[in-house]
Amino acid sequence: MASSILVLGAGMVGTCTALHLQQRGFDVALVDRRAPGQETSLGNAGLIQREAVEPYALTREPGFLLDSALGRGAAVHWHARGLWQMARPLLAYWGHSNPSRHARATEAYSRLIAHATDEHGPLVAAAAADDLVQRQGFRFVFRTPQALEQALQRAVHLHERFGVAYRAENPLALAQAEPALRVPLAGAVHWLDPWAVNDPGALVQRYADLFVARGGRLWTGDAASLQAQGAAWSVQTHAGRLEAEQAVLALGPWADGAVRKLGYRFPLFIKRGYHQHYRSPTQVHQPLLDAERGYVLAPMQRGLRLTTGAELAPIDAPPTPVQLVKAEALARELVDLGEPLPEPPWLGARPCTADMLPVMGPAPRHKGLWFNFGHAHQGFTLGPVAGRLLAEMVQGQTPWIDPTPYGPARFT
Repeated sequence: MASSILVLGAGMVGTCTALHLQQRGFDVALVDRRAPGQETSLGNAGLIQREAVEPYALTREPGFLLDSALGRGAAVHWHARGLWQMARPLLAYWGHSNPSRHARATEAYSRLIAHATDEHGPLVAAAAADDLVQRQGFRFVFRTPQALEQALQRAVHLHERFGVAYRAENPLALAQAEPALRVPLAGAVHWLDPWAVNDPGALVQRYADLFVARGGRLWTGDAASLQAQGAAWSVQTHAGRLEAEQAVLALGPWADGAVRKLGYRFPLFIKRGYHQHYRSPTQVHQPLLDAERGYVLAPMQRGLRLTTGAELAPIDAPPTPVQLVKAEALARELVDLGEPLPEPPWLGARPCTADMLPVMGPAPRHKGLWFNFGHAHQGFTLGPVAGRLLAEMVQGQTPWIDPTPYGPARFT
């Protein structure tokens, strides 16, 4: 008889975890309060970022910190209550962002990113989702020659160290590649390995449909109701209490609340972000990061999506789309956005850890409970990698990536 397991959270990470456990013979129930891919996985820039081998550190450059503190620019916004509530993990994040610690984190992080497109590929094919995916890369565009030169030096380093592919584009090459740009720019770093998805939520839904087609069960339920049931675990669903031998918490930004109820105190915090769609009369061919201003323009099925940088605020704080207003003004300098779609801005949260590495592995003090969260900006990118790694650990086989750096025990 197949071993039963609950996977709580049907975002990219949870859905891929369910698929990989299913492939290994487990009887899997995937549980979420909403349809798959309708929370954090819905609102990102739709990028599978094979080039993102370095986790996002807390920038220590004095000018950037001053601008952030004074609310200047579009890259960072903060709530006083958020800084107070998240003070401890943010201070730890500051410490882990020093060059030597960040280098160690990059070594571990890059081992996951290296497999991102390779692990998405088979799932895209099996889920018949090729219509959602473009495999032509992602551009960082630059307004000044100085910033472009620094970025090219970094690109050379990442290519030599981690094998990521790029192409330098001068102003003419960039203008020819993206004729929608209405002002001349200094140039671009065109990362060649990333994939762009024109409807991120739909890709998660296709993966979930594949899970169901293969015999998996999808339930509407409340992860907050998780409790030990003797030697098993149970959760409340729309059809009653559901029980299984094991459980996986893949709850993204809601993981902190869930693990606190179980007595764990991990250095977790969130970075919120916004997006808005526009009916642009011009076509942006590939996603663009305005690297000196801190926002992304990504072509989507619903229009041109403008995504913001990081907002440090509690997950339940009211929306304050200050960054979106600033980013829209900056983006209109580069392209004709047109009118926004008549809908409120989307708001979501990125689940972050102070040491910039995800939490993946067995719960230190609870038998049969597994953690798979804290993937920060790259949960959409790393879902299949994280799902496979966690499933291999649950199955008891030797994982193809050493899971030690990501283990929950590092915080105990």
